[in-house]
Amino acid sequence: MSRRFKIPQIASSEITSETAYFNRRDLMKAAGLAALPVALAGPSTASAAAEPLEYSAANASPQGFRADEALTPEDDVKAYCNFYEFGTDKGDPARYAPEMTTDPWSVEVTGMVNKPGKLHLEDILGGFDLEERIYRFRCVEAWSMVVPWIGFPLSALLERFEPTADAKYVEFRTLYRRSEMRGTRSFTSIIDWPYREGLRMDEAMHPLTLMSVGMYGKTLPNQNGAPIRLIVPWKYGFKSIKSIVQIRLTDRQPATSWQGLAAHEYGFYSNVNPEVDHPRWSQKYERRLPSTLFNSNRIPTMKFNGYEEQVASLYSGMDLSKYY
Repeated sequence: MSRRFKIPQIASSEITSETAYFNRRDLMKAAGLAALPVALAGPSTASAAAEPLEYSAANASPQGFRADEALTPEDDVKAYCNFYEFGTDKGDPARYAPEMTTDPWSVEVTGMVNKPGKLHLEDILGGFDLEERIYRFRCVEAWSMVVPWIGFPLSALLERFEPTADAKYVEFRTLYRRSEMRGTRSFTSIIDWPYREGLRMDEAMHPLTLMSVGMYGKTLPNQNGAPIRLIVPWKYGFKSIKSIVQIRLTDRQPATSWQGLAAHEYGFYSNVNPEVDHPRWSQKYERRLPSTLFNSNRIPTMKFNGYEEQVASLYSGMDLSKYY
């Protein structure tokens, strides 16, 4: 059934400042690179008109599909993003992502599958039962949100292409279109485009792992990864790759973008873990958005982002300080 959410309005003075101490722009600066040009006007959350979706509302269950916490206001989720294809400032995705064309769109599935092929956007939206998942979302930069995503299990998509027994990992790639993604055209860019991420096969097939096509009852805004993105709620946010165009199954651990850039800071697993600090800051606490200068809304970080009961068994016997 279709369900609409009434989004609380917040004053502009209460919106979190764009200058976050734990922003990975520090890494860009450490490499001696200048910042991308910044528009004088504040970020706009306007993008292609969002369409309402038909979906099943989230229900409380032992599987963790519905976090019992207040939702982050929709405008905050749309305005405060990391999407480096459009720039390194938190407002750049909302400002520039509307330049990205999302229709037509297709996702190609290749590698160790019996039935390689493509799914077009209309096949995705009409071919899977959509459901709401209210998940905590924790960025490696120590801020967090609670978002009502809409989508379907990644496992449902993969099963259509019949993974072979040799498939051990899943690699994902984001759209790379220089003409529409100004961040990829910048001479300051240090990411090897296209953006790449990966999961172990058992992580990909886990019921919590979601392919999202919407949030807050509507299709995804461009800046939040339209038209289809990954959501892995027990991992740091950069693992939840946006605007996916290719999925490849393989028997080898795939190279990922942030691991290739700074492996000592961003590991392949990147599970949320307050016991393992980032080399440049603590992961013991997080700033739950929205927050202000006078109310940081600082809360303790939970292991596996609060999904320990559901996913800890995936890492049984592993030293999580080594496999971070």
